[in-house]
Amino acid sequence: MTVQNTKYEEALHRYNQKIAHAATEDMVLNMGPQHPSTHGVLRLELITDGEIIKEVIPHAGYLHRCFEKHAESLTYQQTIPFTDRMDYLSSMNNSHVWVMGVERMMGIDKEIPKRVEYIRVLVCELNRIASHLISIGTYGIDIGAFTPFLWCFRDREHIMGMLEWASGSRMLYNYIWIGGLFYDLPVGFEERCREFVEYFKPKMTELNELLTSNQIFISRTANVGVLPLDVAINYGCSGPMLRGSGIKWDLRRIDGYSVYPELDFDIPCGTGAVGTVGDCWDRHKVRVDEIGESLKIIEQCLDRLQKELKRTPDFDPRAKMPRKLTPKAQDYYMRGEGSKGELGFYFITDGKSEVPFRCKARGPSFNNLSVVSEISKGIMIADLIAIIGSIDFVLGELDR
Repeated sequence: MTVQNTKYEEALHRYNQKIAHAATEDMVLNMGPQHPSTHGVLRLELITDGEIIKEVIPHAGYLHRCFEKHAESLTYQQTIPFTDRMDYLSSMNNSHVWVMGVERMMGIDKEIPKRVEYIRVLVCELNRIASHLISIGTYGIDIGAFTPFLWCFRDREHIMGMLEWASGSRMLYNYIWIGGLFYDLPVGFEERCREFVEYFKPKMTELNELLTSNQIFISRTANVGVLPLDVAINYGCSGPMLRGSGIKWDLRRIDGYSVYPELDFDIPCGTGAVGTVGDCWDRHKVRVDEIGESLKIIEQCLDRLQKELKRTPDFDPRAKMPRKLTPKAQDYYMRGEGSKGELGFYFITDGKSEVPFRCKARGPSFNNLSVVSEISKGIMIADLIAIIGSIDFVLGELDR
């Protein structure tokens, strides 16, 4: 028996002992995998003393998508549709990170036309807003607020329509390709996108007044699920989960990839405005503020695309696509700021094949969810729903 198997057997034995002891002294409850507030097929095993949670044990693996095995069997270009299916609420961001990794391994990242780069950032930020609207709307309905859920889906529909216009698909786009784009933006897309921005700004103000500033919502989320900064760092949390704990860590700024260094935007973080820094309300507020920053980025992209980087009849978004994708032998890690945190791909290539020898995906949902056991001790069962909703994970990315 290998060392790895021995460690697994020991961990399984300790787990069985813990559950057996809890069954005699406490109560063991299962939340999921079909519970409406677990946002997917996730099983949470709760050890409770009455209404108080003593321990939460997450069980993942119900939605294994085999992404890494697909990546070892298909070419780099053929894998892009499968990156879309990891965090399927933020497909553009997934494919953007994958494509940038391959372009850097090929050494063609500096050759990508500026118009292509700005279009990539534009559609990624639209997709980030759509993802955050899902998070905010479903979080409201978890707490008991039904109207914000309908408002968020109403406004998200405008974004889905625009992305469908650009790519031909509503959710799984396959739009950002290695060396370029599937197609240039449709004629009139920039004008329609600017109309959406002007329409959406006052809608976000209304949503804040209805939900974020609502006293019932604040009572359910403030001082609940407090995630200290050191715990967040030790667990590898990222994205709004990490920034909610009070640190300005955004890979769009830290790594400065694509054209983000040329754009002006702030990095929202938790301040403990109505409770404690790192609580559920702070994580929600970070996502709300990030929508405003994404709108600023979209406006700047539209300005550049309409004034300096106008479409021309001879512009080909696929012009820089290499005919053969065979990176030299290397190990390379590429990361980017997805809607839920740091999404990374670790490539191992042999220099001979168009198929990677190995590709390891680092999904932010896995690390962000792993901290739930740490911040859920001694709370009420109802508060666990608020904590789970504030994490904003997608099981397709968690189970990869």
